[in-house]
Amino acid sequence: MSITEFLTDLLNPDLAFLPKALAIAVMSSIVCGVVGCYVVLRGMAFIGDAVAHAVFPGIAVAFVLQGSLVLGGAAAGLATALLIAIFSQNRRVKEDSLIGVFLVAAFALGIVIISQAPGYAGSLQQFLFGSITGIPNRDLYLVGGTGLVILGLVLALHKEFVAVCLDREMSRSMGLPVFWLDVALYVLVTLAVVISLQTIGNILVLALLITPAAAARLLTDRLGVMMLLAPLVGGASALVGLYLSWSYDTPVGGTIVLVATAVFLAAWLIAPRHGLLTRRWKRPTERELTQSTPPDAHIGQPQPHQASPSAPR
Repeated sequence: MSITEFLTDLLNPDLAFLPKALAIAVMSSIVCGVVGCYVVLRGMAFIGDAVAHAVFPGIAVAFVLQGSLVLGGAAAGLATALLIAIFSQNRRVKEDSLIGVFLVAAFALGIVIISQAPGYAGSLQQFLFGSITGIPNRDLYLVGGTGLVILGLVLALHKEFVAVCLDREMSRSMGLPVFWLDVALYVLVTLAVVISLQTIGNILVLALLITPAAAARLLTDRLGVMMLLAPLVGGASALVGLYLSWSYDTPVGGTIVLVATAVFLAAWLIAPRHGLLTRRWKRPTERELTQSTPPDAHIGQPQPHQASPSAPR
């Protein structure tokens, strides 16, 4: 399918779900790209995975009650994020162990709840792998509004998040409320995950949170540039992924993730400073090092082939 045909389908009134899917995919990818920068800097990818599974029981309850999947997932995710933040204050059990406990428990609870709904098998597949055909208008507005709230909070708390991500103990000594900043970051991760579920799916949503930010991390050493590149990579991956999915009839979520992964692999290979191939091209060979002589290496050294002016002829 050509790009012109894809644009024609976007404007086709009979395919009204397609532009809505594109809007949600791009908006959620941009938000996940921004929030994912903090996740990558702090090395908390496991938390993102836990939150992605934690929202499942809320989505299941919303489905059974015919409510908003976004609101249901947000409620469950926020509750789990608060539990993780509270329980992690007890240093007897490490944070990753608590995340594992709540991850499995929340996902299991979601499976039990949704199994009580008729026809749950098809609904379960939709939750796990995403769907672009059943997005109501209210969810479109809800995702847009939630995305703006997330970006506003990121802008307001950016310096504090960076300080906590880089050095938690130093942040405590500076008087920063580390616990509440942890809670706020968990909440933002939860909201970013929830607004991405309908197009990308519960299983693949972690890639939308991590992969664009990881690719941006390879492309720059500056955090400000990274936070601009990550949503750009995410949004472009959503656009190209949806186009390829619509053209070749492949799953939307999987296609978007593969496009983002391709960008990450390209950055890993040819990033200007940190790319594998780039470093090898710039690294001088041992032979070049031995043959090269600094231009001023002869200064102060005796020149045996030249006669001294006072030497006898």
